[in-house]
Amino acid sequence: MAEYSAFSLLKNALTGNKDWKPAWRKPDPKASYDVIVIGGGGHGLSTAYYLAKEHGITNVAVLEKGWLGSGNVGRNTTAVRSNYLLPQNTRFYEHSMKLWENLSHDLNYNVMFSQRGCLNLAHTPAQLDDYARRGNAMRHLGVDAELMGVDAIKRLVPALDVSGSARFPVLGGLMQPRAGTARHDAVAWGYARGADRRGVDIIENCEVTGFLRDGGRITGVSTTRGEIRAKKVALAVAGSTGQVMQLAGISHMPIESHVLQAFVSESLKPIVDTVLTFGMGHFYISQSDKGGLVYGGDLDGYNSYAQRGSLPIVDEVMSEMLALFPGLARVRMLRSWGGLCDMTMDGSPIITTGPLPGMYLNCGWCYGGFKATPASGWCFAYTIAKDEPHEFNAPFTLDRFYRGLIIDDKGQGANPRLH
Repeated sequence: MAEYSAFSLLKNALTGNKDWKPAWRKPDPKASYDVIVIGGGGHGLSTAYYLAKEHGITNVAVLEKGWLGSGNVGRNTTAVRSNYLLPQNTRFYEHSMKLWENLSHDLNYNVMFSQRGCLNLAHTPAQLDDYARRGNAMRHLGVDAELMGVDAIKRLVPALDVSGSARFPVLGGLMQPRAGTARHDAVAWGYARGADRRGVDIIENCEVTGFLRDGGRITGVSTTRGEIRAKKVALAVAGSTGQVMQLAGISHMPIESHVLQAFVSESLKPIVDTVLTFGMGHFYISQSDKGGLVYGGDLDGYNSYAQRGSLPIVDEVMSEMLALFPGLARVRMLRSWGGLCDMTMDGSPIITTGPLPGMYLNCGWCYGGFKATPASGWCFAYTIAKDEPHEFNAPFTLDRFYRGLIIDDKGQGANPRLH
């Protein structure tokens, strides 16, 4: 797999860069596969990669309705963390963090994973106590967590307003030092290349239009490029889950689809050397390697399948940013985009067998889809290969909502848009 190296870079530079292989093939779909994965985003590609790498299942097709990486994997704010309160989420996301830490080496592809830390700001004594509780819960499960005082925060982020006259005084914060960011499209390309090199067919511009059945069992899919049969069909389509499930005759799911906007500013000299979150609203910010500030906030608040948002959220996010960084008032926003989030009733994901025979379901990632990419694919591949969940995704069942086994890390109740 060591196709990319200092030696190959030098060799191709001396020969006019004419001998690089395509990162992945452009095959036509075969008549049948062992596994079809619907969705060519981070979760679908990582699932295919780990099916081949961990379980030796290489007769796999990834079907993407557009171009590879055109969905949420390229429409997020790139943050990676495992700073959760409840043990079900903490164990899962910490497994993802450990995969992230070796991912570039594993894929032989630089995903630009930067462990710059994630700092949650506290603005009230009660919030600081709550962060202490969460930090202790994290450390109890072997996850790194540190409470930081105001002086330490000021040294880490000098541009942050921690003065007594700040609109929302900063009293401290919870830091996870191993958290950070990764280059989102590099993650998609790396997993695509890795899966392709192991024999997986990545088929772009291939939209699923229906499901094939033998009695009650799913046996394949109808697509814009013809019928394709498979022993197993796995869905990893994020905010489009409800629409695709309707094609299978399932009209009700415990999820809602919402738009989540993200923004990037013009390039600046380094001022934010961590991932920073605002405790008195919903705002998060980091700085890219090119110098742009990457930031986001709340959902737009209405159900939508559009990849664009509304101006009220733009105003809200900018107001929260300036409450923390008044000095950024004259910085220009370069661009914005929207991702389509599938929000569950408890804010935690669904990775499970079913709900129909021959079908496997991966959805409900809310705000956490990007950072979950490695563990999601790893656990989903295990579930598909073994027809049972791994212990990391065993709690994330579809039936937990009527069984009363909810995993509500944020404590917001059955209101998907608040998670």
